Amino acid sequence: MRALALVCTLNASPARSSSHHIAEQVMAGFARHDVQEIVRVADHDVRPGIGVDMGDGDAWPTLREKVLAADILLVATPIWLGHPSSVCQRVLERLNAESSETDDQGRPHTYGKVAAVAVVGNEDGAHKVSADVFQGLNDVGFSLAPGAVTYWVGEAMHGTDYQDLDETPEAVASTTEALAANAVHLARLLADRPYPAS
Repeated sequence: MRALALVCTLNASPARSSSHHIAEQVMAGFARHDVQEIVRVADHDVRPGIGVDMGDGDAWPTLREKVLAADILLVATPIWLGHPSSVCQRVLERLNAESSETDDQGRPHTYGKVAAVAVVGNEDGAHKVSADVFQGLNDVGFSLAPGAVTYWVGEAMHGTDYQDLDETPEAVASTTEALAANAVHLARLLADRPYPAS
């Protein structure tokens, strides 16, 4: 089993990122079972559009190969103005191209792949953000296990970041553990019993 995290922070490396931090925690849950990789999307020139390849210099084709090689995709995003980050939206737009890319049996290449979401922020909106990302991922063919999101939101208009907490709150830690276990379980089931051809 292979797991890939696309971290949709607005900050390129090496800047610190709460989205990257929570992605690392989720991936640690996968580590007992999976080959894993964390990619910070802002480190790559992912062009706008809904194509598989948007031309010279577009980094999405390389990231797409990683997505298609993975059994589990984690999308980690901060909340900005009550929405997923613009980087996350761009990832969803680029994944939209998969709707027209199919295998030899007519299934999108993302069928049989499991997705999960991690959300952080200093404002309310984790449920809305995860719902937006869930819908986009499901629209392009990803499956969602029960409890496919983990999140932390700090006190509204407060300056504390998730990465700066002294310890992970128990509710977040247990939710993260359940997300990892359920995603791996579903990915194994789908690997053994693929969706039927269209």
